Amino acid sequence: MIDAGRHSVLGVMVSAVDYEAAVERIVGAARDGAPFAATALAVHGVMTGVDDPEQRWRLNHLDLVCPDGQPVRWALAHLHGAALPDRVYGPNLMLAVCRRAAEDGLPVFLYGSEDAVLAKLAANLISQFPTLTIAGTAASRFRRITPEEKAEVVETIRSSGAKLAFIGLGCPRQEVFAYEFATDLSMPLIAVGAAFPFHAGLLRQAPAGLQAVGLEWAFRLAMEPRRLWRRYVKLNPRFVAGIARQRAGRQFDTGGAEPRAEVLWA
Repeated sequence: MIDAGRHSVLGVMVSAVDYEAAVERIVGAARDGAPFAATALAVHGVMTGVDDPEQRWRLNHLDLVCPDGQPVRWALAHLHGAALPDRVYGPNLMLAVCRRAAEDGLPVFLYGSEDAVLAKLAANLISQFPTLTIAGTAASRFRRITPEEKAEVVETIRSSGAKLAFIGLGCPRQEVFAYEFATDLSMPLIAVGAAFPFHAGLLRQAPAGLQAVGLEWAFRLAMEPRRLWRRYVKLNPRFVAGIARQRAGRQFDTGGAEPRAEVLWA
């Protein structure tokens, strides 16, 4: 088990952990009924913190920020000597947590996406982990909500009996949700993004070989060019250039700016 603390990647504090350590921390918080906000960031997620000081604050106040993308894992090694055997890929982390939740009798909640996706996701998870209890599901409202509606969302998840919740709202909204809801819910909230459509069988994952060499982005770009081209064409070169500058000695601000108000996207 590897848990070598958090290290700055362009000012975003990424956790140098492996799957085992990430699962242990999440499950431990679930058993304790403790607030715990977690995510797994690829290059896009890191760059949301680079470009937005308030988002950088949120990310750096989450409890666990796993290196989802191979480039993020490599950055930890090149910048800080924090060599990891593999990235901690959000969709695989979700399955690993579900496996332990099934073994330990920890009910889970699925929040985000659409009802049709959630139905297929829940069915597939139960098929894979027959003893897993899915305490409930709730689709995203795809908008900002009021404080009163936030209280309704909190009550829906809390009253379900869930001990942890997976959040699939897409980056960066799911990280904002985890930051803003974790304390109210007093349970682990794990932002897993594309894991919902992947495990629902509605979106193809990149072949393992492409994932291993850090080219998952190219596969996803080919699958969804209109939605993703700006993200990858603009952000990937900036990430690489930023890592080069940091390795050359540039210090990136890890403080950010405390959010002035809740976003309340749900």
